[in-house]
Amino acid sequence: MLDRWTMPLTQTPLRWMAERLARSSVQPDQVTLAAFVIGMLALPLLAWEAYPAALAMILLNRLGDGLDGALARLTGSASDAGGFLDIGLDFVFYAAVVLGFVLADPAVNALPGAFLLFSFIGTGTSFLAFAIMAARHELERPRFQRKAFYYLHGLTEGTETVLALVAFCLWPGQFPVLATLFAVACLVTTATRLWGGYRTLAVLSGKGS
Repeated sequence: MLDRWTMPLTQTPLRWMAERLARSSVQPDQVTLAAFVIGMLALPLLAWEAYPAALAMILLNRLGDGLDGALARLTGSASDAGGFLDIGLDFVFYAAVVLGFVLADPAVNALPGAFLLFSFIGTGTSFLAFAIMAARHELERPRFQRKAFYYLHGLTEGTETVLALVAFCLWPGQFPVLATLFAVACLVTTATRLWGGYRTLAVLSGKGS
């Protein structure tokens, strides 16, 4: 929901950093992989309840997630392979953060963590399934031209997810409540994406028949 406003604000600083990486011949996929490795360090840190350090790893991961795309566009090296790697590792990272909180306190966090992972399955599959169909129908991306795939918006997008992860780390004792609330929001997103995507594709299929 917030990405349409936050993404334009990040482009100038990301381009500035990308220009410096380009001078050092750093490749976008290298940034993607480095950001993923850094982000995965959050899992053991969360399990050890080192929440400030875990938060730093999460924020560095999200910085790298924006930086790889900026670098790819700057160097003209954007590719389907890079976009695939980026989104695939993103979903693994998100799940790893939730797992870290579950390991930190299984008795308290296991059930809300499982509920949140369940909701992630819904947002992820509805998001990617529509992207596949959008590519088949050659749909344009009016609000998110910088994305490597069709970006189907919803109540919980990248910005909301980052804010949720930050909140989890700042108030770890409230993880059960925060995770449950965010999971409900993700399920709302899943429902609206499924309905909106179905209606859009039904109209396109009708036009094509």
